[in-house]
Amino acid sequence: MSLQLASASVWKQIERNNFAVLGMVTARHQARTVGIVYVVDDHRLYIGAGRDQWKTKHIAQNGDVSMTIPIAKRVPLVPWVKIPAATITFSGTARVLEKDELGEALFERLYRHDAERGGWCAIEVTPQRHFITYGIGVSLWAMRSPDRSRARVPVESDRGSAPVV
Repeated sequence: MSLQLASASVWKQIERNNFAVLGMVTARHQARTVGIVYVVDDHRLYIGAGRDQWKTKHIAQNGDVSMTIPIAKRVPLVPWVKIPAATITFSGTARVLEKDELGEALFERLYRHDAERGGWCAIEVTPQRHFITYGIGVSLWAMRSPDRSRARVPVESDRGSAPVV
């Protein structure tokens, strides 16, 4: 039996973290991934990027993306014991935003130290359909059992259900 999780619990974990792996598709239909740092605002994830970076170019051509957020797990007082990371994975839509589309406050959160430099934009990722989780909301012991550790949670927000694409 799969774990039952609330969407709010998953969003809380997403907001507590700031690193993810972003998956995208090139113009030649080749899969690519990149590690990114994100901020969350209004149930969307924002990634800082240069206008000339390849991730920006790929997303401008094809906004279908996936993200995986690894969440480190540790045994208290026994840090040398290796525990697999918990994960939150989802597919979504992404779009490239210019500074004026982003808003000053969100831009400052993304570019604390580099805000004055030019050439920056942002990538907005909106999760779609479901979060697929592993190890979220369960003990380390329960993570040994995939059936007890995984969940499929609808992407919902305070505004109601996310659009289904």
